[in-house]
Amino acid sequence: MEEINELINRYHLQEDNEYVIIPFVGADGRKKRCFLLKRRFIRIVFPEGHFVDYPLTDAIEATIKYPDLRLSEAIYQLHKENSAIASPDAFSNSETEPDTEVD
Repeated sequence: MEEINELINRYHLQEDNEYVIIPFVGADGRKKRCFLLKRRFIRIVFPEGHFVDYPLTDAIEATIKYPDLRLSEAIYQLHKENSAIASPDAFSNSETEPDTEVD
């Protein structure tokens, strides 16, 4: 729950005993709020019948970055973005440039 509190403070979110409340402006320009239950994980059930449990921290960040998308799509975009950012770092200069020795 410590990570959740950090996100609440970082993004200046609202909260009560049961919910993290994310204020945002919708595509129509109206102020809206998204309520996410304060639990470690949030379960998304897909129409095909399968489900996936995501950390609440992912759901919070996805909702902040992509407020007009469905939560499942927003989390997908967040993971896609994070993997694109992580990929170049995974292949550091050691694979793209030969090692050189300094005398």
